[in-house]
Amino acid sequence: MTPVTPGTADLATMADKSGTKFILALFVDLRGKPCAKLVPVEAVEMLATEGVGFAGYAVGAMGQEPKDPDLMAIPDPASFTPIPFIKDGLAIVHCDPHVNGRPWPYAPRVILRALIDQCADAGFEPWVGAEVEYFLLRRDDDGTVSVADSADTAAQPCYDARGVTRMYDHLTAVSTAMNQLGWSNYANDHEDGNGQFEQNFKFAEALTTADRVVTLRYLLSMIAAERGMVATFMPKPFSDKTGSGLHLHLSLTSGGEPVFPVGPDDPDARGLGLSDTAYGFIGGLLEHACALQAVIAPTVNSYKRTGALSTASGASWAPRLPTYGGNDRTHYIRVPDGDRIELRGGDGAANPYLAIAAALGAGMDGIKRSTDPGAVGGGLSTRALPPTLLHAVEDFEGDPVVTGVLDAAGEGVSGYFANVKRDEFFAYHSAVSPWEIDNYLTAF
Repeated sequence: MTPVTPGTADLATMADKSGTKFILALFVDLRGKPCAKLVPVEAVEMLATEGVGFAGYAVGAMGQEPKDPDLMAIPDPASFTPIPFIKDGLAIVHCDPHVNGRPWPYAPRVILRALIDQCADAGFEPWVGAEVEYFLLRRDDDGTVSVADSADTAAQPCYDARGVTRMYDHLTAVSTAMNQLGWSNYANDHEDGNGQFEQNFKFAEALTTADRVVTLRYLLSMIAAERGMVATFMPKPFSDKTGSGLHLHLSLTSGGEPVFPVGPDDPDARGLGLSDTAYGFIGGLLEHACALQAVIAPTVNSYKRTGALSTASGASWAPRLPTYGGNDRTHYIRVPDGDRIELRGGDGAANPYLAIAAALGAGMDGIKRSTDPGAVGGGLSTRALPPTLLHAVEDFEGDPVVTGVLDAAGEGVSGYFANVKRDEFFAYHSAVSPWEIDNYLTAF
């Protein structure tokens, strides 16, 4: 990959026209942690031409040691986003971290760029829509968390008009922000868990959607905090409530024309309105599903969501098997129509850049090999998705296609990622939980 081209005039002009006074030069690490420096508009030319420096080891999971040279966050002017509804004169610009003048291969945005380039080499342009689910909570004096809306206690709260109305100020503030940014927010609803919500925006090019997911998480967190709430994307904050997903709606075009819908004169024996290209893409996702989970469900807590048999509402809405079907939300891959497919295995902890990149890599491998996804309603095997993060990491390490995605911009990233996640699992495993005290303290 080549370095990002500086865009001094573009960035300076946009900052001036929008009345921007300060810019958050932002990127995320492999875990999805948003990292930024606050740059005054007076330094916009320096930001655009040189970037802004970070001690990479201090950032987090970015593949650096204390001795390594600075990460230089080089802004992408196309991602410039004024957010005066958070702070007057504030804007965000998403950045591609570079080291010694080259894109840093451990940077998630750099990895997604590499996969988009691979799609382009194969003649495709990827488009993605994302469903961001989250909970609105309050942290109590004793450190525990509870649903922010104390009246939100129904056994089946999904779509409850009263629950939406009680959170009207928060939801409309977020909706207004998205529409001011041109994202086309088209729905805001109460989800299946008490305190759980989703606010939808229109699909876009893969990189744009990933940027928007990161921006939306930031906006949700800040807007909720103003009202004394915590917006959390933790996959399963409550054992008896539905978990939060990051569902990805995926499609491809070629020369601007959609390639997933079946042609008017082409057969589709499976009856889902999809082309052979789309079925190959689905086949790739299913074949690599167990390895994919390490990337799209990347925390210990993720497997409390996919492992849930049921919740207070009666359904977990999380897939347990790598299957596909039509407009059926019980599958790993749902096909709502002939234009797109929905990957439902990811959760709120997923790094959107890595999740989209991994999905594209798996799907493109399926297209390349014309992978048959099997019969509708089933899949390529009856093997369940990994039961824990450790199992998922083991599947990930054994899958050269998915590890190849993380190594797309440079070797060594997949091994580093696997070690980070394995360490995360064992740190969790070494902590003594209340469950262990309850079950073992006087058991023997």
